[in-house]
Amino acid sequence: MSRLLPPALRRLLAVLYPYRGWMTGGAALALLAAVAAMGLMAVSGWFIAAMALAGASGAAINYFTPAAAIRGFAILRSGGRYGERLVTHEATLRGLAGLRAWLFRRLIPLAPARLSALRSGELFARLRADIDALEHFYLAVLVPAAVALLSLALVLVLSFIVLPGAALVLLIGALLAGVLLPAWARRRAAVDAAQAVRESAALRGLLLDALRGHAELLVWGGVETQAARIDTLAAQLAARRARIEILQALGGGMVGLLAQLVMLGVLVCGLAAVHGGTLTAPLLVMLALLALAAFEVIAPLPEALAQWQATITAAERVFDLADMPPALIEPEISAPLAQAPAMVFENVHLRYADAAPWALDGVDLQLAAGARMAVVGASGAGKSSLLGALLKFYPLQQGQIIFGGQPLGAVQGDALRRRIAVIAQHTTLFNLSLLDNLLLAAPAASAEQIERAVSQAQLDAFVSALPQGYDTVLGEAGALVSGGEARRIAIARALLQDAPVLVLDEPTEGLDARTARDLYAALDVAARGRTLLLITHRLGGLAHLVDEVAVMTAGRIRERLPIADYLDTIEP
Repeated sequence: MSRLLPPALRRLLAVLYPYRGWMTGGAALALLAAVAAMGLMAVSGWFIAAMALAGASGAAINYFTPAAAIRGFAILRSGGRYGERLVTHEATLRGLAGLRAWLFRRLIPLAPARLSALRSGELFARLRADIDALEHFYLAVLVPAAVALLSLALVLVLSFIVLPGAALVLLIGALLAGVLLPAWARRRAAVDAAQAVRESAALRGLLLDALRGHAELLVWGGVETQAARIDTLAAQLAARRARIEILQALGGGMVGLLAQLVMLGVLVCGLAAVHGGTLTAPLLVMLALLALAAFEVIAPLPEALAQWQATITAAERVFDLADMPPALIEPEISAPLAQAPAMVFENVHLRYADAAPWALDGVDLQLAAGARMAVVGASGAGKSSLLGALLKFYPLQQGQIIFGGQPLGAVQGDALRRRIAVIAQHTTLFNLSLLDNLLLAAPAASAEQIERAVSQAQLDAFVSALPQGYDTVLGEAGALVSGGEARRIAIARALLQDAPVLVLDEPTEGLDARTARDLYAALDVAARGRTLLLITHRLGGLAHLVDEVAVMTAGRIRERLPIADYLDTIEP
């Protein structure tokens, strides 16, 4: 059966294979509930008709057996439906969680080089909206299709045994309602369903841009323009979804009409058999109601297949992202690094696209183990690109970087980054507790190590003032802490990581003078006993941290001076 599916959905089944037990169990319970519902309808119809005839003729009838069957089918239907809801939703939630984790693992080697061209809203849409859309594949397509196929096969066999003509009528009705009508709905909804997935992702991106850039939109008067873009796209998406819903409603109505026509056809075929004495009236009632009940399992198919293309599009978007080749190929085994690593940049060239200008244009730079150097330059000089190349975030087009005696190509990125602690200009804090944010650097850190790092980073007063101490949640992106506090949390992380190389990337940028002065003492502690690389556009109060300055312009190191000589050049 899987061979009949498009490649994207076959791959989806392969990713969901670990949850096959839950998925199979949910489908089995759905089948049990469907068969029990049809059995309840058929046996109830036979029993009522038989009782009526027995009462009219005065004949005796065994009502214990059919009454027990009715009760049994009713219990199985209720229990089956309850169990089906429980198991199918558990299977769906487990599958979506597993799929999201699978995609996240595939994205890690792509960041940031391959993912930098995608907006964060686009990534969010694929991680959440596209994967959530795939729940329809199991709940609304696979399960209904499997239940319809198996239960209809059973009904057709029973109908053929009792009355072949009725089986033929039911087969024709089932083909119309379960194959031709869903195919029509799928074809008519294909374009709108596929575009709805893309437009939904685009709408999320616009909304995210509006929220993140709200201050800029207010300052520059762009709120109304952005709102108009959102309104236009939202109206277009709503129109597409309305057309899909109309198709679903038409499909449901047509299935109901076909169900009535099939039941009428079964009655017409059966009346001749009843008059000929080859079929009893109660069996005819049973067949008619069985045919009517069979359409309950066909009814979801047109609605499900109207969303078929949306499911395929979502799966293709997810796998297109996951299949992007990484910009950097990691070695299978990481080369050993020196305990006190030195860094050497040899004719390093780096640019972010083939047609883009060189971000690093032949950088030559050496930093001995234990040395302290500042790389100074204006914005756009290539300082951040130098850091991205050192951390193995982007591939080099020419030249090489040697770290700890090994070229970066021979060192796995994780092994490299464990040896380099970075205190960035923009500290990333997660919507977790302070403790959880600190433990990102060293998950196995003891309470004593955490308290020592916090004290050295001059965070004692901050922690004491928190309502729940280390368990206080810092808010989305650290919204509940100031810039200086976030920077000191980054310093505490660096101290916990205990890496031999410390990189400071504009550590006091954006801070007021008083906060920056308070930060200097914490940076002094963090720099002790480490190789230090300071990246900044101006030294300011950080000059005492370094012994040497490399001046960078247009992606090149123009000169390299002792700190005293450099300070003389900038003195008025």
